[in-house]
Amino acid sequence: MTITQLKYALAIAEHQNFTKAAEKCFVTQPTLSTQIQKLEDELDIVIFDRGKKPIELTDVGRKIVYQARNIVNEADRIQDIVDQQKGFIGGEFRLGIIPTIMPTLLPMFLNTFIKKFPKVKLKIEELTTEEILSRLSDGHLDAAIAATPLESDNIKERVLYYEPFVAYIPESHRLKDKRTIDVSDLSIDDMLLLEDGHCFRDGVINLCKSFKDQIDENFQLESGSIETLIKLSNEGMGMTLLPYLHTLDIKEKLNPNLRHFNEPSPAREVSIIYHKSELKMQIIDAMHNVISGIIRGAIAFQNVEIISPKAK
Repeated sequence: MTITQLKYALAIAEHQNFTKAAEKCFVTQPTLSTQIQKLEDELDIVIFDRGKKPIELTDVGRKIVYQARNIVNEADRIQDIVDQQKGFIGGEFRLGIIPTIMPTLLPMFLNTFIKKFPKVKLKIEELTTEEILSRLSDGHLDAAIAATPLESDNIKERVLYYEPFVAYIPESHRLKDKRTIDVSDLSIDDMLLLEDGHCFRDGVINLCKSFKDQIDENFQLESGSIETLIKLSNEGMGMTLLPYLHTLDIKEKLNPNLRHFNEPSPAREVSIIYHKSELKMQIIDAMHNVISGIIRGAIAFQNVEIISPKAK
């Protein structure tokens, strides 16, 4: 068997279609089919059930694909070793970013990174934390930027920064007269939240739960975007919590609605995360250094208390 055959098998397992897999691998469909048939003949097993639409892995095929992914990753490590020895920072790099980080952090570092490392071909996707963990595990992402800690055995985390929570309190709200607030002032009963699936939502709920054991979530008004939460708050529907970097883009006339927490400020930990196999570490190191250097000028908070992004 060959590394190329194993890569073809991984592509078919991903796309569940021979034609799409061939396009992904930049070969003709007959070429890919021939190589997979040779692999199956050599192993004397059937990897793919071609009678199913879409194509499915057989039971033994799942085991073969799992092992093939490990083998291909280890083969890729050889090129990594060579790149690091030569000091080369380039090639394709697939990065995932969660939705509550993407719109604020990406514009801050992307242009600088591209100019500094023009040989890196970035492919960036906005993904939920759950999607990121799955794709890192499957080898479909090289790294991601997400709220941590995630407590995953297969994932390594390197902290980029700590981002405080900031309250957005409209004029009609019960806390409008407070210049700063305490966590104990919060009530889930008048808190506008992001929709389920956002780890920032889980962080807010975890923060409020620390002061209220029973939470009735039947009342809640939820949205898919932070911008919508701000608009709903302005309509008197409640208050909301924002990541600090989002407050930098708020219109000046709305700044009086922002309230910082008394120290230690509740905050989320934002990290660059990657698979424990540590592939493409030279690019990960470069991205970590660029982001860390830029973010120091935007966030000066130190006395913070990290709120878990995991649903409890």
